[in-house]
Amino acid sequence: MLTRRNFTAALAVGAALIATPVLAQDTLIINSFGGSYEKTHRDLVITPFEKKYGVTVKVVTAYSSDTLAQLRAQKENPQFDVVHFSGGLETVAASEGLLAPIKPEELSNYGQMYPFAVADIGKGVGPMYKVAAIGLLYNTEQVSPAPTSWMDLTNPAYAKNVLLTDAAANTYGMLGMLMMNKVSGGTLDDIQPGLDFVGKLLDGGATVVSKSPEIQQNFAQGSAWIAPYAQDYAFTLTKAGLPVKFVQPKEGAAFAPITVNLVAGRDNRDLALKFIDFSIRAEASKGWAEALRYSPTNKEAKLPDDVAAQVIYGEEAAKNLVGFDPIKIGDERAKWNEAWKRLVAR
Repeated sequence: MLTRRNFTAALAVGAALIATPVLAQDTLIINSFGGSYEKTHRDLVITPFEKKYGVTVKVVTAYSSDTLAQLRAQKENPQFDVVHFSGGLETVAASEGLLAPIKPEELSNYGQMYPFAVADIGKGVGPMYKVAAIGLLYNTEQVSPAPTSWMDLTNPAYAKNVLLTDAAANTYGMLGMLMMNKVSGGTLDDIQPGLDFVGKLLDGGATVVSKSPEIQQNFAQGSAWIAPYAQDYAFTLTKAGLPVKFVQPKEGAAFAPITVNLVAGRDNRDLALKFIDFSIRAEASKGWAEALRYSPTNKEAKLPDDVAAQVIYGEEAAKNLVGFDPIKIGDERAKWNEAWKRLVAR
């Protein structure tokens, strides 16, 4: 028999069940990139976020191309709440409706971000929580004075000691080639000036490698003196005891975006947005620079002098970062790769 007391108790139990979040609301599913990167990711973002909000973050190790493939396969029933991309695939995912737009007012740290890092959040492209910058690496014992321009790659004194990374096999190599194309007067509709620039370097004796360990090998052996590549890899070489520094040329350094994105079609949007906001806070931006030498995208990040000297840092330097349209790159990549392969094989 349902008494007044039983009825009141039942209402209280029902209210408690409604007020208590179910597991899905207390759990966030994200991807990370594995290895030492994922360890740093946990230290800077994932574990502190779990402690602050009393939630569980389930991490699936998946790199950018694999993550995009999974989002496409799961479009009608997405399994990720937040995804991380590097190299521009977030723009592709957003264009396919796989990522959800974010409003500036939904991120408490929005106002602290460099404008380029949050320029397309309304289109579904998540904020850049850091960037990898591609400029010039040089051997400080062989190259003096320090290079200041992409044109310094053509200095006859370095001709046989220029190291290039295969643009057809390596994203950083492609971005380096696009910067050489830009300073030579080319555009994304015409990369022939960049190919001609590279052709002259090859004629002078430049070497082409396809993988980052080969860059370290060539610098260690003394055959490489100067190379277009990423600032975070310069840190790898420095830690290995090599006399290598990174410089942002006066014409600018290309950047590869590394983004944290809101997946479309998931229920726990609020928790996902909290994670994204937590990812772009100044403390995390500073931590990525200190740990792996990525450039901060939060203007409030304050770096120690030794770290600041090794990354593109500060508003003036950030203004000189160059972004290339990832959709255009994706559309033209196969054609560019063939042109590059013909050039290197000639």
